[in-house]
Amino acid sequence: MDFTGLLGPAALGFGTGLALIVAIGSQNAFVLRQGIRGEHVAAVVGVCSASDAVLIAAGIAGVGALLQANPVIVYVVRFAGAAFLVAYGVMAARRAFRPGALTASGRQPAVGLGAALSTVLALTWLNPHVYLDTVLLLGSVANQQAQELRWWFGAGAIAASVLWFSALGFGARVLRPFFARPSSWRILDGFVALVMLTLGIRLAVGG
Repeated sequence: MDFTGLLGPAALGFGTGLALIVAIGSQNAFVLRQGIRGEHVAAVVGVCSASDAVLIAAGIAGVGALLQANPVIVYVVRFAGAAFLVAYGVMAARRAFRPGALTASGRQPAVGLGAALSTVLALTWLNPHVYLDTVLLLGSVANQQAQELRWWFGAGAIAASVLWFSALGFGARVLRPFFARPSSWRILDGFVALVMLTLGIRLAVGG
């Protein structure tokens, strides 16, 4: 297959993964706070990125095997995924019209490495939304691609995770004034809404 033909699914995975990851949440707030404080940033970013990689891969592999064993589930997964995408897009659009600043105060006692890792692991693996976003949603969209292209979609989504958490953690000090403004999250949530609604409609119509 021509290499250029692989870029489409990878770009789609990158955009979908990024749109999901940048939504305001407790995990992002913790990464941002650690980045602003300059404490254990590499370890926290590594845990977040590695966790996403494992979950995305599990979603692609698990959903793919399930679909092969029972093709009728394709329709269930497709419409369930479409409904979730549209709902997610609507919520992001509402946030875009009702923005709020994400604060991460540095006026707190230092956090040890063990405490930082245990906190980010809990925020990642004990959050039910992470399974919806990675295992179910990204796995479902990935399996709408051709057999040989689904892992390129996954690679794009993983790359988006690494890029986002690295930028959020290591660039936090520089970006603090930007993320303190409600208008910044309005832009991000507007992007999330556009991508999610577009993908939801495409998934529903089978495009």
